[in-house]
Amino acid sequence: MAKAPATATESKTETDSRPRGFDYAALPGIADEMLGTDGNVRPVWRHLLDAISRMSERELHERFARTDRYLRDAGVFYRDYGKGSSERNWPISHIPVLIDEKEWATLSEGLTQRANLLEEIVADFYGANRLVKEGHIPPALVASNPEYLRPMVGIKPASGHYLHFCSFEIGRGPDGNWWVLADRTQAPSGAGFALENRVATTRAFSDIYAETHVHRLASFFGAFRDTLQSHRQHPDDRIAVLTPGPANETYFEHAYIARYLGFMLLEGEDLTVVNGRVMVRTVAGLKPVGVLWRRLDASYADPLELNQQSHIGTPGMVQALRNEALTIVNALGTGILETRALLAFMPGVCRHLLGEDLKLPSIATWWCGQASERQHVAGNIERMVIGPAYSRLPFFDDNGQSVLGSSLRETAKESISDWLAADGHRLVGQEVVTLSTTPAYVDNQLVPRPMSLRVFAARTQDGWQIMPGGFARIGSSHDVSAIAMQSGGSAADVWIVSEKPVERTTLLPAEESFTRNMPGSLPSRAADNLFWLGRYIERSEGALRILRAWHGRYAESADPKQPLLAHVVRYLETLDIEMSDAVPASLLNNINSALYSASNIRDRFSPDGWLALNDLAKTARRFHAKVAPGDDATHAMTILLRKLAGFAGLVHENMYRFTGWRFLSIGRYLERGLHMTRLLGHMTGPDAPDGAYDMLLEIGDSVMTHRRRYNVSTAGLTVTDLLALDPLNPRSILFQLNEIRTEVEQLPNAFVNGQMSPFYREAMRLHSGLAVMTPEGMNTAIYRQLEKDLEHLSDVLARTYLG
Repeated sequence: MAKAPATATESKTETDSRPRGFDYAALPGIADEMLGTDGNVRPVWRHLLDAISRMSERELHERFARTDRYLRDAGVFYRDYGKGSSERNWPISHIPVLIDEKEWATLSEGLTQRANLLEEIVADFYGANRLVKEGHIPPALVASNPEYLRPMVGIKPASGHYLHFCSFEIGRGPDGNWWVLADRTQAPSGAGFALENRVATTRAFSDIYAETHVHRLASFFGAFRDTLQSHRQHPDDRIAVLTPGPANETYFEHAYIARYLGFMLLEGEDLTVVNGRVMVRTVAGLKPVGVLWRRLDASYADPLELNQQSHIGTPGMVQALRNEALTIVNALGTGILETRALLAFMPGVCRHLLGEDLKLPSIATWWCGQASERQHVAGNIERMVIGPAYSRLPFFDDNGQSVLGSSLRETAKESISDWLAADGHRLVGQEVVTLSTTPAYVDNQLVPRPMSLRVFAARTQDGWQIMPGGFARIGSSHDVSAIAMQSGGSAADVWIVSEKPVERTTLLPAEESFTRNMPGSLPSRAADNLFWLGRYIERSEGALRILRAWHGRYAESADPKQPLLAHVVRYLETLDIEMSDAVPASLLNNINSALYSASNIRDRFSPDGWLALNDLAKTARRFHAKVAPGDDATHAMTILLRKLAGFAGLVHENMYRFTGWRFLSIGRYLERGLHMTRLLGHMTGPDAPDGAYDMLLEIGDSVMTHRRRYNVSTAGLTVTDLLALDPLNPRSILFQLNEIRTEVEQLPNAFVNGQMSPFYREAMRLHSGLAVMTPEGMNTAIYRQLEKDLEHLSDVLARTYLG
């Protein structure tokens, strides 16, 4: 069996091939990736290093700041489970990793062979199972494997293949040889992050990138998109990315890939199985789904036949696969190929199935369920890592489940044989790998850091295609275990460099003619989140306007018991808005709820809108802890209103006017109508204190309009007319109902067999009833009934479209 390198080579000495002008005195050690086996700087690195050598420290900081700013503005995040499942900025390592295209061609050849081998293995596991019968793979590694899904045995994929998209964790030893550290076949992540790494890194080195013949990534994604489209069995089949949801660590990537390729982003609850076909619930009814790019673990996909505890799957999905009515990327059950112990048997299985040796060897691995292997591991414990056999992670990613033999005490080493004898079938030994290093910019200097590469393979209509790049995981220290993202590692772009100019590809069609495709069907869950996003935003604005008016008057009198202020406090209490803080917690809850709704539809949300909403939430949290009642709070409310208006303006100006826009707008109109209805019902009653009408106009942002429209001072009838019944005032109740009616007319199934839908009928009834009212007829009872009717309208919308 081929062995991975056990120790690092000594640092190379300086050579004449170093780029002219480069300050090697700033390097504590020269990164292995920069040097060839002859000790000279690899030609592929020279242009970049030479360019960096001419830059001042300030210029480098400015370039890297552009990268960081882009990632922040794009909202790229990674969920860190070690810090309360918090979102943190994508950890970019600014210096790309450069690989010559000739070397990459050799790597690609080895990875293509490996992808074909994995396809053969998994097809056998769920088919004839001869590898186990003939003794090439121990039965325990399949039969006892939690990733072996027995309901999938005998189910042939509709596409004819089990694997469609794979990734490989590979590393280079200091001697220059590459090794496969892990195979990723369950739901490989990182391709979207690789795209963002490329965009972000070129922000820092746009000039160098333009001068360097770096292979582009778009053709890889374009070929895979075309292949998925070819798997549709019916013209009306949808293609979707199936995500576990926003709580997943790589949810940003799911949304990004869906948006980039033009696919729907769905969760398990969006889907249902009808007559053996998978359907997505949309506001226009059930629509067929033909291809799912799965980003959740297979056992969670169907609680009916797989993991019954799953809350994120779709009952009946396995049956749809039996019917060959659905293609899943990758097929359910392919996660078994990630089993760490299988690496020990890959060389022999490759010779058996393909008749050739592995072109790209795996890290040296021994399954301890066999006596000779146990003895070898125990006898060489100093250069071994012992870990769980069924783990799907390389040792530096497994959160400390593996044990480094050299770190054990002598007494522990003496008992290794007993441990392996008792639990050997659950353990593997792997030879310690010292990974090569690549330059990273740390503390104002280039330093060598250990590196592994994540490389992606997509099955296309012409066979496997290897992404010309991927991303590198860079350690935060010289310890290999620090490569993992959850352990503080970072990610770097990978440039595959050619000696000649490369084709500049794009996902846009080359033809001069085009077809204007209408946006796809809107899933009911997305419509629900858009509707409530609109409501929470408008609810927050209404609360801000009331609080600003209250604090402005409090600043003048400093007496919260003043009749008008006390009257408003009683109203706020009915809305569960407490006045113990100048910026109430309930206001923060509404803003956070808006942020949560937006997070569920990241694929339909512009980066600018997302940034504006995040900025609003951060500012509100800051004010909550610091702002005092009175003038300070009034100023704070004004700032929050401006930020909220900025978000609303971005959405209004940028969002395409299709079904999603209509649900967002209906949510805003309905909530604004409710806000004004409740406020008028409370502030225009017989017990309304002095100043109530003026305060109403201020809250309704209609002071100037009232002065122009009426030649009298503020009065109950004029305020009622303007804020309740004026169809031209964008703050009036009637205006909201008129806009809702207009939007409803454009919704799917507004008319069914010539009849209005229940929601359309209710919206028309409400609008007509208020349109014939006069200011004199409006009273507290009317407002209360109107409030109930508006809440009922929301319920009817949910039953009609969101169920």
